[in-house]
Amino acid sequence: MASRSPAEQLEVDGIDVRMSNPDKIYFPELGDDGGRKRDLVGYYRTMALPRDGADGPIMAALRDRPTFLQRFPDGIEGDEIYQKHIAKKRPEHVQSTRIVFPSGRTGDALRPTVPADIVWAANLGTVTFHSWPTRTDSGHDHPDQLRVDLDPQPGTDFDDVRRVALEVLRPILDDLGYTGFPKTSGGRGIHVYIPIEPRWDFIAGRRAVIALAREMERRDPDSVTTSWWKEERGERIFIDFNQNARDRTMASPYSVRRNARGRVSTPVTWAELVDVDPDDCTMATVADLVARRGDPMAGIDEHRAGLEPLLEMVQRDDADGLGDMPYPPSYPKMPGEPPRVQPSKKVAAHWDAEGNRIED
Repeated sequence: MASRSPAEQLEVDGIDVRMSNPDKIYFPELGDDGGRKRDLVGYYRTMALPRDGADGPIMAALRDRPTFLQRFPDGIEGDEIYQKHIAKKRPEHVQSTRIVFPSGRTGDALRPTVPADIVWAANLGTVTFHSWPTRTDSGHDHPDQLRVDLDPQPGTDFDDVRRVALEVLRPILDDLGYTGFPKTSGGRGIHVYIPIEPRWDFIAGRRAVIALAREMERRDPDSVTTSWWKEERGERIFIDFNQNARDRTMASPYSVRRNARGRVSTPVTWAELVDVDPDDCTMATVADLVARRGDPMAGIDEHRAGLEPLLEMVQRDDADGLGDMPYPPSYPKMPGEPPRVQPSKKVAAHWDAEGNRIED
């Protein structure tokens, strides 16, 4: 067993944060050349600290949002801890916020309010931060972002996702008057954030993204699918609408992902998306990139729009018999939701019109 390196104190915008075992290897492929715990914590410190009188990039993305921690205390090849509930024993600067889960249960999640919160969480082995699309000031029942997750299926790659984002999704957003903010997922996909006014609940937001995804599928059915069931997706890009359900999160902007090279989920401009290589966006490069050209998501809240254009599309789909789509299996049954059974196993006689199973 490797010996522990001595703990160090980091000053983070006026608050001291202890970093334990800083030379521990978190990314074995990188090793001592950028793969130590100190490299991960240092990256997050740099990205959290204020600059030019404004929040640092990851602080701006996470401030006042319920945030879950994807932790790997023994490095990315060790066990994963996906932490939704913040520990009661924590430093005074670390705040929490009360959230309601789909089951109706409540819990207290991390609510970042100062850069030291990010660094403290990184010291616990947090590799990836997952934030809700809500902020404490507007309550956690009304999202202020729609999140479009373009998920490549087997047989497709990042270039396919890129083309769909640029040639299918962006023109629809332009037609509807929305501003989209793309970022690499840190893997093979792309996420696009759409800022909205926090006046609608999660159900309306999710239905809005379903309508948007269906319009993408109509415009390019050979490349885009909205099918929740993997057996029906084929070699297409799946638009994961359920990322907009309550309690579903995705890697935040500027979060490191669990991969060998420490790739980062990196915001880019639409122009940069044309030729960005996700492999070039790592915790060794992203801080310098942002220092050179700024944060493409800065000022995202200034572009908030209403849901009305998308809700009109929802009404049109409903009139055409295209209603809700299945929720994830862990969610309670929702009104109007179709049966949660994959098509190859569905026997019509076993389900009623409301999607409830008929017992023999």
